[in-house]
Amino acid sequence: MHDMSRPRLLLLVAAAAALVAAAALVPGAAAAWELTKKGTVVTYDRRSLMIDGRREIFFSGSIHYPRSPPDMWPDLIAKSKEGGLNVIETYVFWNVHETDKGVYNFEGRNDLVKFFKLIQEHDMYAVVRIGPFIQAEWNHGGLPYWLREVPDIVFRTNNEPFKTHMEQFVKLIVNKLKDANLFAPQGGPIILAQIENEYQHLEAVFKEEGTKYIHWAAEMALSTNIGVPWIMCKQTKAPGDVIPTCNGRNCGDTWPGPMNKSLPLLWTENWTAQYRVFGDPPSQRSAEDIAFAVSRFFSVGGTMTNYYMYHGGTNFGRTGAAFVMPKYYDEAPLDEFGMHKEPKWGHLRDLHQALKLCKKALLWGTASTQALGKQLEARVFELPEQKVCVAFLSNHNTKDDATVAFRGQNYFVPRHSISILADCKTVVFNTQHVNAQHNQRTFHFTDQTVQNNMWHMFDEEKVPKYKQAKIRTRKAEDLYNLTKDKTDYVWYTSSFKLEADDMPFRSNIRPVLEVNSHGHAMVAFVNNVFVGYGHGTKMNKAFMLEKAANLKKGVNHIAVLASTLGMMDSGAYLEHRLAGIDRVQIQGLDAGTLDLTNNGWGHIVGLVGEQKEIYSEKGMGSVTWKPAVNDKPLVWYKRHFDMPSGEDPVVLDLSPMGKGMVYVNGIGVCRYWISYKHALGRPSQQLYHMPRSFLREKDNVLVLFEEEGGKPDAIMILTVKRDNICTYISERNPAHIRTWERKGSQISVKDGGNVRPQATLECPPKKVIQQVVFASYGNPAGICGNYTFGSCHAPGAKDVVDKACLGKPSCSLPVAANVFGGDANCPGTTATLAVQAKCSKRPPPTPKAAQ
Repeated sequence: MHDMSRPRLLLLVAAAAALVAAAALVPGAAAAWELTKKGTVVTYDRRSLMIDGRREIFFSGSIHYPRSPPDMWPDLIAKSKEGGLNVIETYVFWNVHETDKGVYNFEGRNDLVKFFKLIQEHDMYAVVRIGPFIQAEWNHGGLPYWLREVPDIVFRTNNEPFKTHMEQFVKLIVNKLKDANLFAPQGGPIILAQIENEYQHLEAVFKEEGTKYIHWAAEMALSTNIGVPWIMCKQTKAPGDVIPTCNGRNCGDTWPGPMNKSLPLLWTENWTAQYRVFGDPPSQRSAEDIAFAVSRFFSVGGTMTNYYMYHGGTNFGRTGAAFVMPKYYDEAPLDEFGMHKEPKWGHLRDLHQALKLCKKALLWGTASTQALGKQLEARVFELPEQKVCVAFLSNHNTKDDATVAFRGQNYFVPRHSISILADCKTVVFNTQHVNAQHNQRTFHFTDQTVQNNMWHMFDEEKVPKYKQAKIRTRKAEDLYNLTKDKTDYVWYTSSFKLEADDMPFRSNIRPVLEVNSHGHAMVAFVNNVFVGYGHGTKMNKAFMLEKAANLKKGVNHIAVLASTLGMMDSGAYLEHRLAGIDRVQIQGLDAGTLDLTNNGWGHIVGLVGEQKEIYSEKGMGSVTWKPAVNDKPLVWYKRHFDMPSGEDPVVLDLSPMGKGMVYVNGIGVCRYWISYKHALGRPSQQLYHMPRSFLREKDNVLVLFEEEGGKPDAIMILTVKRDNICTYISERNPAHIRTWERKGSQISVKDGGNVRPQATLECPPKKVIQQVVFASYGNPAGICGNYTFGSCHAPGAKDVVDKACLGKPSCSLPVAANVFGGDANCPGTTATLAVQAKCSKRPPPTPKAAQ
């Protein structure tokens, strides 16, 4: 039987013999630990990971270094720590570090060493998920394109060519991190490392060869001697000493934990929203649901959760996987621009504070479970001899609230919620009761939109013909093999001859061009005339373009510009996925269907503008620009603009455009796609982040390649704020986390016994509350930005809030009827306070009069 009071791994001791013994349990651990005597020993037992022999609970958040500019990293990490996190997690992105075989890039957004050092400077831990297959909704799942061209390679199975290159990269990264002293035994922040990623479903595909591969991957990882545990996510049977972990929305209910009962319960991906692809409508996951899932996980013995994502950031340039939008997990606690997404950020911060109050009981207490009714239960961790106890009262019913009896007291537990009793008596947090403030994102027009709003254009040359192509084959070639992931675009061209008796007899019948494609979009021309465009979807990449075309007697020319929006990011046999056009036919001819599939095809890879790099200042002068004309397909547009004043993030509103690419000052900003509307009739994304670090104070150059046609002079340059802040709290909330503190084994009330909740409003840094837009006590309704008075509205509420909050960076308001002049007996009152306030920069001090 396993002794729960002892760590599974041995603690670091000075004697060489003990180091060797530790290495026997974790292969290579001694070698890493010998690097320094000042490092941290990371061990574990069933209850938790341990730091220098002491159990700990961990709140982690995913932030991916290539998805945010380096100047944002310190603020993102600081806000994560302020939100109660003590760990930052990131993948390692092979295809940004080694785009071409043997050519490495670890600079700028790719500087992972700098990223980890910043984490350490903030006194936080780190988890490195090396993979090197990562999925991550990232192009090709993080695998570089050149791997596809390695002879006889099959990705992610017991295939020697793949294993050779994978091992080389993993060891390159490990050595780079070691050289920077970034692993915990060296004094660095990294306490866990991951090998592979969500492999279990592929193991079922590759069968015995998959099992051999995953065992090899584990052994290879352990041989690197990093001195911290290795993990595999979504891998129930992780080999050897590798710890399996859970990914998903509800790991407290859907995952039984590692089969090896000496391993801790770790949650590597708690999805804070849903990543979105072009064609998706808006979606989000509520703060209440995330808090429920985390509370549930800790109540069943989990001690580490990682929010995926805590900040999603942006898929800059061409980095996103197939159809994935540039904004990534914008509904995370820190949005795409790095601003607090409230109440998600604040509600989870309060949850972390509540769970930290319970740490001693969670980590050392004896666990028990008590049924309290149908779908109702109490989970308890208790150390009776130390008078330490925590209880989780759970209501799993999604429709009905409940009142439960627990240890002689009654507790109201709302539907789908968990109440945390930090001393088994005092409710310090309920997952459904949100005490954190809300906020609303607003976008603001800038003068730069109209100042010097002069656009020029460059036509993407003439539509090419078959004879101009240097690559000619009988059938159309695969797009990925042609582009080698250096561009999204390939021209497919063919010519064919029609006789007079081929043409339709009736003049009102026009032949139809049919082009089948494996993805993802295309623009078609017949005899140099634009006939239309089409696209597939994330769920069904294959699609058909069917457009009427004007054909003529004699030689006709077809040209199709096919494009992708990234490569696929997951699945077996990824190296064999195809893209580009397949079958081509002409329907409606008197002679019947004309099949051009084997007619002979020419291929031209990339665009003239890409080859000449006309989006850069160096290449811009290599072509002739002329005044812009709207609504033309396959056109490059450019204009100059100055950076908007202030510090707020800069955004492009591309709603008047169709589909294409954006560059600023030669940097690839992103793909955009406005013409693809979701089911609600709007584009999935029309606002695109243009980081200030990409800009200079004056004379920035904005370049777009537009595929379908748009109106560039209607593009707007905006800034974004979260200056509208709100609170919505009921006096009847049973607890407010900031009200409580632990003193020894007791939970005490900070204000000496007043347990009424406090509503707190807090502006972003350097700003103060300028205006109270709405204030009501009683039974207000609505959401932040759209509150309305109820029948029990207290008329004096706004005056009270004005007096307490105006001109201040933050303010607290006791939620009580007597404070606001409310009628506690008003029929229908919910005893709720709703406030919306607007923040602005603190006005400069008034100069003193001259003496």
